[in-house]
Amino acid sequence: MGFFDKLKKGLTKTCANITGKIEKLIVGYADIDDDLLDELEEILIMADVGVNTTDRLMTAVRKGIKKKEINTPEDLKPFLQKQISELLTVGDDITRVASEGPTVLLVIGVNGVGKTTTIGKLASYYKGQGKSVMLAAADTFRAAAIDQLQIWGDRTSSQVIAHQEGSDPAAVAYDAVKAAKARGIDVLLIDTAGRLQTKSNLMEELKKINRVIQREIPDAPHETLLVLDATTGQNAISQAQLFTQAAPISGVVLTKLDGTAKGGVVIGIKAELSMPVKWIGVGEGVDDLRPFVADDFAKALFGTAAGNENG
Repeated sequence: MGFFDKLKKGLTKTCANITGKIEKLIVGYADIDDDLLDELEEILIMADVGVNTTDRLMTAVRKGIKKKEINTPEDLKPFLQKQISELLTVGDDITRVASEGPTVLLVIGVNGVGKTTTIGKLASYYKGQGKSVMLAAADTFRAAAIDQLQIWGDRTSSQVIAHQEGSDPAAVAYDAVKAAKARGIDVLLIDTAGRLQTKSNLMEELKKINRVIQREIPDAPHETLLVLDATTGQNAISQAQLFTQAAPISGVVLTKLDGTAKGGVVIGIKAELSMPVKWIGVGEGVDDLRPFVADDFAKALFGTAAGNENG
């Protein structure tokens, strides 16, 4: 199964929650009226698209009706697909890489979102691209996180830099960057602690990690990726808002899209936070995390054919 087919299969619940409900709604109306538009608005909000994004989409729909771009209820679905696709394609969703030396990806997110597993899957992806990969266990607050990263290192034949539990996370990051440079590593993935008790603590810790990384590689980290769990819906957007206040997030990795009807949160993250979604996970398999392609997501969401098979 190609990745587009996995994406389409993974988005089944979300598709039923958005597209399926829109299709049922359209069948019930011969003409477009206020009741139809109210129900459409409710469908979008309940699908975790977000209130602000729903307002934007509904404003576009009303303009489309005035301009005669939408003449019948059947016109709504293709119109919304186009609008959502345009929302998703705004901004840069390509993962930055270093022009020379190691590409450093700093991975952050609260505990339980699948952060360490995501790092393992990213390692597998880059190994599949023929890159050498190193993992840094800078989540030193949980022995389990260090152990889990070691397991992923073994599984993906990636080198792992780890200190003892309770060590300074910045020291781990520093040692990892030094080692990655010395050993000619292509991609360095740095795990961080998933705590968000106070923004100030998190901010100071991440600032320190950034400082020690930049001493060795001035333009690193090349990406600071925030891992979010799609099944949490609007809570994922709240987490993203908090993290953006604590760190310069360059993009989002959205996990567990296959297990939720709340995949509309992808649209909310992109539109409400102006934050690019760079990677998505649509399954448990090691190959089920791939770069996000906005057009493919919109097509899969609306059940249309793939224009660009990305994998």
